[in-house]
Amino acid sequence: MESFKAKLDLEKNSLGWDFTIAVPIEIAEKFIGTDRRVICSINNIISWHCALMPDGNGGFFIMINKENRKKLNAENQTELFIELKKDETKYGMAVPDFFEELCFQDPEADKLFHKLTPGKQRTLLHTIGKPKSEEKQLEKALIIFDYLKKSNGSIDFKELNEEFKTSRFKK
Repeated sequence: MESFKAKLDLEKNSLGWDFTIAVPIEIAEKFIGTDRRVICSINNIISWHCALMPDGNGGFFIMINKENRKKLNAENQTELFIELKKDETKYGMAVPDFFEELCFQDPEADKLFHKLTPGKQRTLLHTIGKPKSEEKQLEKALIIFDYLKKSNGSIDFKELNEEFKTSRFKK
């Protein structure tokens, strides 16, 4: 595990404005290679799976979303205590407990899911894990698996969102 102090920065980029945390290069170099996935803890309050992102100038940073900033009560230039450790998880993020069993029970969807890029897998796993209740998470996972089989493993996120809206689980 590596730790350091850094200030939260408001950065302008091609997509708009993002809050970022610059990672000292000597620390970033310990994590970069084939995979830049880490688990980031801040001020011993929050922890999440993320990636070290290249800044285009040889350095790296971590993006921090509004929800996490709110939990930290942090705004631009707030000093933070950061701890990073290598993310050794299979998908580079937390996965609901039922997910492996679901994959086992539906080998066709499992195969299609695992043909996707790691980034698309994480996006879908994030979508599955977003609801608070396990029942809703399972519903999302079943909709995604049905969609993958229907689309033969290709993803159009607009179509997938329509599947969520018209799902058999909607009452």
